[in-house]
Amino acid sequence: MPNPKRKHTRSRRDSRRSANWRLESVAISKDKEGRWHRPHTISPDGFYNGVLVRPPKTKKKAKGGDEGDAQQ
Repeated sequence: MPNPKRKHTRSRRDSRRSANWRLESVAISKDKEGRWHRPHTISPDGFYNGVLVRPPKTKKKAKGGDEGDAQQ
């Protein structure tokens, strides 16, 4: 198995191990109402570029409770 010819310094070793160069800041922009958001994503309200593209989710009520128990 190959071995290094010379010892690498602590700073060289730590520079190699650091992952700071991989991190990038998240792009953020303001929408027309002045709220901050990530670009090219749908807002929690369902709007994209000021247009409603996904209606808000509504919860459905369960019908009549346990119908399976009544048949037995």
